[in-house]
Amino acid sequence: MLVAARRSLSLCSPGVAHCRTITSAKIEVNGVHLHYQQTGKGDHPLLLLPGALGSSQTDFGPQLKSLNKERFTVVSWDPRGYGRSIPPQREFPLDFYHTDAQDAVDLMKALHFKRFSLLGWSDGGIATLIAASKYPSLVRKLVVWGANAYLTPEDIKLYNSVRDVSQWSEKMRKPLEEMYGAETFAKTWGAWIDGVSEIEKRSDGNICKEVLPQVKCPTLIIHGAKDPMVPGFHADYLHKHIKGSRLHVMAEGKHNLHLRFAEEFNSLVEEFLMSQD
Repeated sequence: MLVAARRSLSLCSPGVAHCRTITSAKIEVNGVHLHYQQTGKGDHPLLLLPGALGSSQTDFGPQLKSLNKERFTVVSWDPRGYGRSIPPQREFPLDFYHTDAQDAVDLMKALHFKRFSLLGWSDGGIATLIAASKYPSLVRKLVVWGANAYLTPEDIKLYNSVRDVSQWSEKMRKPLEEMYGAETFAKTWGAWIDGVSEIEKRSDGNICKEVLPQVKCPTLIIHGAKDPMVPGFHADYLHKHIKGSRLHVMAEGKHNLHLRFAEEFNSLVEEFLMSQD
């Protein structure tokens, strides 16, 4: 059920043959009014899944703008409790990645897409792995970057070292403060760290290791060699345990490689999605 009027942002320029319009709307999925953006008219639907506290607006601007709109229909969303999918307030129980995975699949079903590919960054990458393992008949291809199937004590130590958002660079902090307000942003980020810390303690670090052998679709894993948040051994683990997966390392890439090197990232992803596997 659509619960908000659609709003469209035109990215057209005079003389451009086709119009790049981004539509923004909300739809009720699993009892929550989820915000999403949609663009393109291709016959290959894509869903972009953002990272922790992320949203369509903060995480995927270059992809919404520049991915091939003749080949793809691109959907980007705000998971429950993030961005403009508030209310509800975001919570981080032990199964929150599974909730995001289910919401993502059900969102695409609600939008009447029968089969689609998933592109997931960081936390969104974890949710895509779970979704693809659970719904192999629905997921055509998978692109994952900055994601991990398990947590180590060193990971938790790293997250806690950046708990104080006042120490973040303004470039990293400002978009999230504008989205949530400074106080809510800091509180939600701290709650995320507490949530993943509980997973590390109670599940012996396991997030979704058991689902990796069940991912049957063609999968591209992208890793930034200079990613300060997700060490390379996490990408190697995904590559080893997802049969037939491809691993591409971007030598200068950091955690936000799809934003910093958007043109290279988009080209890599388009080539993979359009290839015959």
